[in-house]
Amino acid sequence: MATPAEPRANNRRPTLSIGRLAKAAGVGVDAIRFYERIGLLPAPRRSASGYRLYRPGDRQRLEFIRRAQGLGFSLEEIASLLRLSRPGSSVARARALATAKLEVVEGKLAELSRLRDALRSLVDECPGAGDPARCPILAALGADAIAATEDDEDAHHE
Repeated sequence: MATPAEPRANNRRPTLSIGRLAKAAGVGVDAIRFYERIGLLPAPRRSASGYRLYRPGDRQRLEFIRRAQGLGFSLEEIASLLRLSRPGSSVARARALATAKLEVVEGKLAELSRLRDALRSLVDECPGAGDPARCPILAALGADAIAATEDDEDAHHE
């Protein structure tokens, strides 16, 4: 006998409503509909009254999508990974996708490290008080050029 949380469609396998699936998988109802539209999630069966009836396997698929997004994969890359998860698919291709993503992440980390070092240097050099013209942070951002432009505009309007 089916429970209200898992009604049975046509007295076969347990199914989930879209709301229960969303809650179980930790995603929004709109995300589920979106994933259906773009083909990441197969269209579910419908009840006689038109309600979507999801299988328990759809939860695992949504969790796969969510975890892949958490690792920075795009929806297109996730679609490829989902295809590669089928039996007989190429693990080498999955590895290649993950390796490419890792290279992107390492590049971003290197850029963030450069930004951190530059900001740290500017913060260390800034006295924290006094004339803005002597602030290395403002100077690095080009504030001296803005101040000169504003001075020219003020002189022009007088």
